[in-house]
Amino acid sequence: MAQKKSFLLRMDRDLYEILQRWAADEFRSVNGQIEFLLREAVKRSGKTDKKEK
Repeated sequence: MAQKKSFLLRMDRDLYEILQRWAADEFRSVNGQIEFLLREAVKRSGKTDKKEK
């Protein structure tokens, strides 16, 4: 499994609450939901790099 990078993310409280409900609907943590959404956005953009560090 790839090593994880930790960082601080600040966001609007309303957005966080929406993500929290969405994550619960899909049995994920908020962190897991954000990572899932970011991965999907990168895939759709076509900017994936096959070289993983």
